[in-house]
Amino acid sequence: MSHLLPPLRFTGATILRDGEMQRRSLSIAEGRITRGPLPEVDLSGYIILPGIVDLHGDAFERHIAPRPSAPFAPGIGLVATDREAAANGVTTAWLAQGWSWEGGHRGPDRAEALMAALDTYRARALTDLRLQIRCETHMVESGPRLLDAIRRHRIGYVVFNNHLDEAAEAAHTRPERLALWAAQAGQCPEAYRAGMDAALAQAGEVPRHLCRLADSFDELGVLYGSHDDPDGETRERFSMIGARIAEFPLTRRAAAAARAMNDPVLLGAPNVVRGGSQAGNVSALDLIAQGLCDALVSDYYYPALTHAVWRLVDGGLMDLPRAWALISERPAAILRLPDRGRLDTGRRADLCVVDARTRAVEMTIAGGRLSYLAGEAARRMTSRLHTLDMAAE
Repeated sequence: MSHLLPPLRFTGATILRDGEMQRRSLSIAEGRITRGPLPEVDLSGYIILPGIVDLHGDAFERHIAPRPSAPFAPGIGLVATDREAAANGVTTAWLAQGWSWEGGHRGPDRAEALMAALDTYRARALTDLRLQIRCETHMVESGPRLLDAIRRHRIGYVVFNNHLDEAAEAAHTRPERLALWAAQAGQCPEAYRAGMDAALAQAGEVPRHLCRLADSFDELGVLYGSHDDPDGETRERFSMIGARIAEFPLTRRAAAAARAMNDPVLLGAPNVVRGGSQAGNVSALDLIAQGLCDALVSDYYYPALTHAVWRLVDGGLMDLPRAWALISERPAAILRLPDRGRLDTGRRADLCVVDARTRAVEMTIAGGRLSYLAGEAARRMTSRLHTLDMAAE
C-alpha cells in the first residue's frame, strides 16, 4: 500500500465545497480532510473537486482479455485498471463483472477468479476497487454458488440483467451477431448457443430464484438493482423485490418509472459525451435534461466521466457543482458511502485536481494517498515534498 501524504494545505485553487465553487484553501492530514495551518502547496490555476465515485465500469475487461483468445492473469489486469482509473480522477470504482450463462470471461468461474485476485490486490491498490456482480436472471442453478461467493468475498453490490431474449432473437434472425457475441465472451458459437438454451429452460423458475436472492441480499446487506430495464413494467417488478437501483434504463418510460418510485437512475457517461447511445437506446442527454438521472458511470470508458461533466456544463444543462455531483456526491450517496463524495472536514481525502485551462486531470489523491500526478501539478507537488523532506533531515 502506498504511503499517506504528509499534512498539506492546498492554496490558490478554486474548490467545490458546499455545492458551490469557492476560492479557499483545503487541508489534508492522516488520509482525511482537515483544518489547520499546514505546509502549503500553491495550486493557483487549478480546480479541486471531490474524487470520482464510479458505480459501474467494465473497462477492466480489456486489460484482462485485450483479445478474447489472449487473456492475461486477473492480477495483471487489475494493476492496469487501477492506474487508468486514477489517471482519470477516479478514487472509488466498482468493476462490473458478469455472472452469466454466456461463460468465458463473463461466467461464474471468471467472476470468482476476479474476486480472489481483487482480494489479493486490494492491499496495494491506489484506487478503492470494488466488485459489482452483473447477474443474469436465468442463472437459477448457480444461485447457491453466487451467494457463497458473495459471502466469502464480501461483495456489496449486485445488478440483475436479462440479455437472454435478445440473444434468442438474434439466434433466429441474425446468427452473425450471435457469433460476434460468442467471440466477445471468449466462446465458440456452439457453446454459446448451448448456454443460452440451458438458461431458457430455466425460465419458469426465474421469479422464485430472484426473490430468494433478494431475501438473501437483504440479510447480507447487499445493495442491488437492475440493468437495461426495457420498460416501466420491468422496472416496477424489480423495484418490488428490492432491486431499487435502475442502471442504464433503455427507454424514457423505464427511467420515468424509476423516478416515480424514487429509485436512483444511473446512466452511462459515454452516452453523454458521444451525444447518444452506441446501442441505439435512449439518449442520456435527453434524460438528464428531463431530470431523470441521478448519477453517471464510466460504463466502458473512464475518460468519459470528466468529459461528460464538461459537456453538461458547456451545453448549459448544469453548472459545474451540479454536474460534478453526478460523478461524486450522488453515487456516493446511492451506494451509502458517507465518508466520500464531498470535500467536507473529516471525510476521506479523495481529491481530483484539474487544470482550469485545459480541464485535464493532473492529480488524484485517494484516501490521502497520491494515486496519480502529472504536468505542472507534479512539478509543484514534488518541489514542495522535496522541501519537506529536506527540512525533516
